[in-house]
Amino acid sequence: MPRSANKELFLGLMVGTAGLTLLLVWYHRGRKPRTKFDSTFLPAQVRTHKALCSSPDPQGIFQDGQLKILDKLDELVAQVEALAEEVRGLRVALPKLEEFRRDGLGGRTALPRISPQHRARKRRAAQGQQQPNTSNSSEEAESEGGYLTANTDTEDQHFPTTWLLKSPVEELALEELLQKADSLRMDEAGKTESFELLCDHKEKFSDEIEFIWRLVRAYGDMCELSTNVDEKRYYANVGKTLGEKAVSSAPENGRCHLWYAVLCGQVSEFEGLQNKISNGQCFKKHLDIAIQLLPEEPFLYYLRGRYCYAVSQLSWLERKMVATLFGMAPTFTVLDARNDFLKAEELKPGFSKCNYAYLAKCYLDLEDTCEALKFCDQAKLLPSLSREDEVAQAQIEEMLGSLSRT
Repeated sequence: MPRSANKELFLGLMVGTAGLTLLLVWYHRGRKPRTKFDSTFLPAQVRTHKALCSSPDPQGIFQDGQLKILDKLDELVAQVEALAEEVRGLRVALPKLEEFRRDGLGGRTALPRISPQHRARKRRAAQGQQQPNTSNSSEEAESEGGYLTANTDTEDQHFPTTWLLKSPVEELALEELLQKADSLRMDEAGKTESFELLCDHKEKFSDEIEFIWRLVRAYGDMCELSTNVDEKRYYANVGKTLGEKAVSSAPENGRCHLWYAVLCGQVSEFEGLQNKISNGQCFKKHLDIAIQLLPEEPFLYYLRGRYCYAVSQLSWLERKMVATLFGMAPTFTVLDARNDFLKAEELKPGFSKCNYAYLAKCYLDLEDTCEALKFCDQAKLLPSLSREDEVAQAQIEEMLGSLSRT
């Protein structure tokens, strides 16, 4: 390209640049200053966004804002969860509201804690709402006459809280009450009703020894009838405590020794080896005392026969353990057990299916199959009146099956 053309191009660029510069200067001088805008009229969200954008560290301020928002959301979630829990509680309580209202109008009082023996009584309470409430029994959570009651601290440690609607209790004289309690013990339902009846009157007759040993017996019945381990342990422990106090109060009463021995045996089912052996010795001791005081009672010989039979079945190692713990080992044999079972049969022929079953076991151990078959046949003729009888019936059928194969 010629040198003159280059000069012309360069001069043209310089002129154009100067013109643009002059144009920009004129534009800025010709603008009017604007009025400052008051940002306080903007919404809070816009002001916050504007502050974040104009901040020297907008990212840090934005993160702080996020954390505050998350904290608010956590508070909101916690409040919603609390509200949901209250709603669930209302759903549970509302169906019972009408029932509580009716009971409150009926003048009944709710007790905060009850023991398992009152479960059936709640059914009677519902029935009692149709009758006028002429009298109310008192269920105080304390000892009565030196005896443990159904509402002591021992019970509260083992059983859940529930509500009892009190029902009228039929007031009975002592003799009438004792006769009714005895007559009810014909089956499982009757034993439960007998127990409830005695519990209803335990305040009134807490000092009567004839009443107390029957209450001990009723606790033994409930322990036998219950299928829950915790309840069985509860009944056995409370019954044993009552029995111990009864024996201390009336050492010459054979029934007190009898049922205290029974409860000692029931408690031993839930103890370790050492306590089990100790309770077994207590069982035997009070059983012997009861036999001296009540020599014509067949049930005592049946119980002692069972104890002797159990001891006769101990292994050599178990006998050594007993000797190590207590200084001497029991020496009862199958013959001792058989003699006690025969004594019970002598005092009352056809005494029980269980007594026949144990006699058959003894004769099997003594290898006398004819006598074993005889008592198995006699046992089959008796009805099964309890769970113990049902177990005995199963054992008899098993023995008959083994004898038929020989």
